[in-house]
Amino acid sequence: MVDPSYTPIDEVQKIHASLQASFKSGKARDIKYRKHQLLQLAYLLKDNKDRFNEAAKQDLGRSYAENEILELYVSLEQIKYIFDNFEKWTKPESVELSIYFGARPRIRKEPKGVVLIFVPFNYPIMLLMSPLAGAIAAGNAACVKVSELLPATSSLLVELFPKYLDPSLYCVVNGDVAVSTKLLELPWDHILYTGSGRVGKIVAEAAAKHLTPITLELGGKCPTIVDPRVNLKVAAKRILWGRTSNAGQTCVAPDYVLIPKDGEEDFIAALKETYLEFYPKGTKEPGTIARLPNRGNFDRVKRLLDDTKGTVVLGGDTDRETKYVAPTIVRDVRFDDSLMSEEIFAPILPIVPVNDFDEAIEFINARDHPLALYIFTDDSKLKEKVFSNTRSGSCVCNEVVLQIPTPGLPFGGFGASGNGGYHTGKYSFDIFTHQRSTLTMPNWMEIALAARYPPFSDKKSRMVESLSSPSFPPRDSVLNPRGWWRKWVVACLTLGVSLLWAQRRKLIAH
Repeated sequence: MVDPSYTPIDEVQKIHASLQASFKSGKARDIKYRKHQLLQLAYLLKDNKDRFNEAAKQDLGRSYAENEILELYVSLEQIKYIFDNFEKWTKPESVELSIYFGARPRIRKEPKGVVLIFVPFNYPIMLLMSPLAGAIAAGNAACVKVSELLPATSSLLVELFPKYLDPSLYCVVNGDVAVSTKLLELPWDHILYTGSGRVGKIVAEAAAKHLTPITLELGGKCPTIVDPRVNLKVAAKRILWGRTSNAGQTCVAPDYVLIPKDGEEDFIAALKETYLEFYPKGTKEPGTIARLPNRGNFDRVKRLLDDTKGTVVLGGDTDRETKYVAPTIVRDVRFDDSLMSEEIFAPILPIVPVNDFDEAIEFINARDHPLALYIFTDDSKLKEKVFSNTRSGSCVCNEVVLQIPTPGLPFGGFGASGNGGYHTGKYSFDIFTHQRSTLTMPNWMEIALAARYPPFSDKKSRMVESLSSPSFPPRDSVLNPRGWWRKWVVACLTLGVSLLWAQRRKLIAH
């Protein structure tokens, strides 16, 4: 039976055309209008908090408290920050003075147009509200494709959007792969996709046909290096929280731990102690830990767990009927283990012993650039070594996941984990904004610019050179600064001696 909230495929093109027409009307350019829509977006969440909590419980088995912490409050904070600050972001920017200063060079902040936002199943509110708030603040029209894996949440969004937001500029599309495919056939002014790398390639290929700019957030395996000299209890609490929140279905969750062999035992002991503190009554009771969205995802995770050659030291229980996977710790996992073959996206944490930190860095660098990389250490030199010798979307020391809600930090991948930064404040505004260059050249500048016109001559060439040809320090001054300073001192002394000698000859002449 087809979900009644699904968008009919033959309506998709009509929605696209309607959004294009509404955007061209210009009403989204008005700052007061944008502010009103952002307020409506906030009250859409505030007025319906309990309904969103219940929908998350039905779709993902999340408790009300976890849903509010992970999704609702973070989303409201993001909307409020954008609401308070976006007006100043829309102001034209001046540029550095140049020979064209009289032309008043400026950068205008203009909307890209009609944008398409794909929302994943794991955080259907936070990963909708943050980019949508940025798109609204930037003056765009937006089409939001919600996940068909979450019938309760997606149906609620379909119901509420037209009640709170202007339906001529902001709409929700719900449906399966056929609907997504139809959306991707159309020309958009920007596409933001969050999800798997496999689908990300499909989105990128479809966007290329229209030369549509895209932002991809694709996840991947996020490594965590643990220095055994660190406070292992604190490290265990933060890592286990990051791995088990939302049943491990967080794109920046620590996916596996790399730790020197001599520290593995103590770290596992700290994890076991933390587990008992987090879940004194276990995790099978509904609401204790979230569930996977469907049995297809469950079967994939179960297969990874069944095929591991590591040793399960904690958890390991599963239930296909309820899509339950217990928080699980697996020790002595090898580099080629099933748990290391792909992003786990479940509350399973492999512990991978290494000989030293150099081997850990080498292992990370031999694989796709991760969306996030974590290191737990109090050694500033080790931290700098990891930061400087690896590449990732973000790099965090002694914490996990919290780089996402931190104001002022962009969120995005690198290489196989995605491209483009968004999610917090101005970055969500910027990805949906076209920075348009402008000049207004006055007639009186004609004197300075007259040399550009033919017929050309040596005099005109010298004039252009005097106005615009830059000067540089000597070619070896950067690589050999001491040599440069030595030559400068010698030159000054030579000039000084020459002046003194000339002055002496002048006095003798008189």
